[in-house]
Amino acid sequence: MAPKASPKAAKAPVKATKVMSSSHKAALAVGRDQGRSVRAYLEALEAHKPKRGRKRTPDSIQKRLNAVDGEIGAASALDRLHLIQEQTDLQAELANSSIKVDIAELEAAFVASAAAYSERKGITYDTWRKMGVQPTVLRAANIGR
Repeated sequence: MAPKASPKAAKAPVKATKVMSSSHKAALAVGRDQGRSVRAYLEALEAHKPKRGRKRTPDSIQKRLNAVDGEIGAASALDRLHLIQEQTDLQAELANSSIKVDIAELEAAFVASAAAYSERKGITYDTWRKMGVQPTVLRAANIGR
């Protein structure tokens, strides 16, 4: 007969929980804030990138919405599908046209965070430029070539 294992041997070892220091927590919070500032600025740049062609105004969007409403009734099933999608897109564009973004505020937060963020993440001047960040903004953030 085999000897029985003692109850102590059957228990899984208890892992010690790691405690983060307050300085580590503060460093994580700073990193999150920097990331948030950079993300918000880059998303605003992307959303407000100049587009080719004539700018659409809320009036022109509403005019096209009215035209689409008139066309839906007489359209074939496939054309109706496309018109309904256009209608949905126009309604979203109209709703978003009333939202104003303060680029200057986002830019100021970016300038305050970008140098440390770049250094920590290894992001170069050229990469920022490819993302659409203007040289004057990078200069203000102390990011050089």
